[in-house]
Amino acid sequence: MAKVDVKDLLNAGVHFGHLTRKWNPHMAPYIFMEKNGIHIIDLHKTSVKLDEASNALGKIATSGRKILFVATKKQAKDIVAKHAESVNMPYITERWPGGMLTNFVTIRKAVKKMNSIDRMKKDGTFETLSKKEKLQVDRQRAKLEKNLGSIADMTRLPSALFVVDILREHIAVTEAKKLGIPVFAIVDTNSDPQLVDFPIPGNDDASKSIDLILETVTNSIKEGLSVRKAEKAKAKEEGAAEEEDVLMQDTNDSEVSDNSEENNAE
Repeated sequence: MAKVDVKDLLNAGVHFGHLTRKWNPHMAPYIFMEKNGIHIIDLHKTSVKLDEASNALGKIATSGRKILFVATKKQAKDIVAKHAESVNMPYITERWPGGMLTNFVTIRKAVKKMNSIDRMKKDGTFETLSKKEKLQVDRQRAKLEKNLGSIADMTRLPSALFVVDILREHIAVTEAKKLGIPVFAIVDTNSDPQLVDFPIPGNDDASKSIDLILETVTNSIKEGLSVRKAEKAKAKEEGAAEEEDVLMQDTNDSEVSDNSEENNAE
C-alpha cells in the first residue's frame, strides 16, 4: 500500500481543525499548534493513523467482509457515495435509520418490502392496483430507496464502520460500539478520538480533505479485494488440479483392474 505524502495532506487542508474554544481535550496528542484561534493538526500523526486504518480496512476486505460507510453531512455525501460504490461497499448518506445496527432485523424487513414492490412491478401485480394505490406504492418505494437503497444487498451486519464526523453520526457510532463493531473515522479537533477504534485526525469539513482520506482507504480496500480475488482463483485452480489427479488415479486403477481380470481369464 502506497503511503500518503504529508505534502498531499497539507495541500488538501487536512491540517485545519476547529476554533480553539471548540476543541476536545482528548485531541491534544494530535494537535501541532494554534494559529489565529484555530487548532492545527499534526499531519505526521495523521499519516501514521491513516496508514493504520488503511491496512486494517484492507485486511477486512481481503477476508470478504463488508464495511459500511456513513456520512450525512452535505459536503461529504457525494464523496462517500462515490468511493463506497467504487469498492462495492454499502453506505448511508441520508438520515441514519435508528436501530440500523442494533435492530437490523427490522431494517431487513424494510429492504424486503422494497424488493417485494419491485417484484410486483415485474410480475404485473402493480398494474392491477388503482391509480391512488399505485401512487402510494411508488411513494413508499421512493422513500425506501432514498433511505435504504445503498444497503439493499447487505444481508448481514457489517464488519466495520467508516464514519465522517463522529459528532454528527454519534448514533451510528454508539450502535456499533454496543455490538462490538470496530469504527474507523475522520476525527476533527472538536471530537473525542477515544470513541472510535481507528481515529484519523483530520479536517472533516473540507471536501478536499474528506476526498483524499476516502481515496486512500478505498485504495487499500481495492488492494484487499484484489488479493481475495487472486486467492479464490488460485484455490479454484488447485481444486481443479486435485480433481484431475483423482480422475487420473481412478482411470489408472480401472485399467489395472481390467488387466487383472484379463490375466485371470487366461
